[in-house]
Amino acid sequence: MVGVRDLDPSASPLDYYGSELRRLREDAGLNQAQLGSIVFCTGSLIGQVETTRRVPTRDFSERVDAALGTGGVFSRLVGLVLRHQLPTWFQPYAEMEARAAYILSFQAQLVDGLLQTEAYARAVLAAWSEENLDAKVAARMERQRILDRENPPLSWAVLSEAVLHQEVGGREVMREQLAHLLDMQRRQWVQVQILPFEAGAHAGQMGSFTLLRLEDEHDLVYTEDFVQGHMTANPQALKEGSLRYDHLQAAALPLEASGALIARVLEERYGDQPAPDGREVA
Repeated sequence: MVGVRDLDPSASPLDYYGSELRRLREDAGLNQAQLGSIVFCTGSLIGQVETTRRVPTRDFSERVDAALGTGGVFSRLVGLVLRHQLPTWFQPYAEMEARAAYILSFQAQLVDGLLQTEAYARAVLAAWSEENLDAKVAARMERQRILDRENPPLSWAVLSEAVLHQEVGGREVMREQLAHLLDMQRRQWVQVQILPFEAGAHAGQMGSFTLLRLEDEHDLVYTEDFVQGHMTANPQALKEGSLRYDHLQAAALPLEASGALIARVLEERYGDQPAPDGREVA
């Protein structure tokens, strides 16, 4: 059992989550092992969450809500907990992203975060640091929930063709990721265009960027450097960003042709390949 320590519920959303889990578990007359057996995990894991040594997932939160009859307390709280696992400089962007009516992104090297599979996201995040990797991946997956809302934002992504060829995480991860892009493209409010190599010089050569358009607030432009992200509502930046995005959409393949290119790269680059003895290998 993880040693009991005092928690300050006001210290962070994670501390509040842990203190509430301990309080409601004890009110139910359960020890950590007993609750763990009900929600299909170890008592040690329960203890780690209660003492903030482990970040809870949404699945864990839903199972705990059901076990303790909380009326969804932890399922509502876990979104805030996971958002606070994002880098401090990224959290304001994530908050505005969740409120946006239109999310227009250009990605030069990687699949847009809202469209990444869990395995692809894990490979991307692990490339820099594996510290708190599970929590970082869970936080990125949590961001994607905005696309599953009853009234989701329109998410339009222009991806450089290079994104399809940059092998992130290995062939199996890429196979799953490209198939996921095709699945997402079938959604009414998700659009994916590919900017082909044949487009040559283009308006996104300065790097990736995102435009957020909000209902009753200033629109925003978001960019990143190798240290942190930058978000601005500067009118001139918005004007230039919007013009650049219009040019990128015009230079990119139409939606149907973009899907066909994704499917072709999926089959030709990441499909099953024959081994030297002629057998099919993954």
